Amino acid sequence: MPRLGEKYEMETETFSRSREEYQSEAYRAAGLPPAPAVMVEDEVAAQGPEITAEKLEAAIRRHLGLPPIDPPQ
Repeated sequence: MPRLGEKYEMETETFSRSREEYQSEAYRAAGLPPAPAVMVEDEVAAQGPEITAEKLEAAIRRHLGLPPIDPPQ
């Protein structure tokens, strides 16, 4: 994630909490996605084991109003 933040000149923030805190009622009430997850502004870019750099970069590009990257042919 820091590499993509540098590439697109975006600030990145990482939050780490205990498993108990992620499973608490207060965390669920905050409306945040279950961990692990990556968010770009209010969009959940990826969650769980399917977090990939490609999905994250696509969300960043959507957020910045940039066109999607064409897949290699």
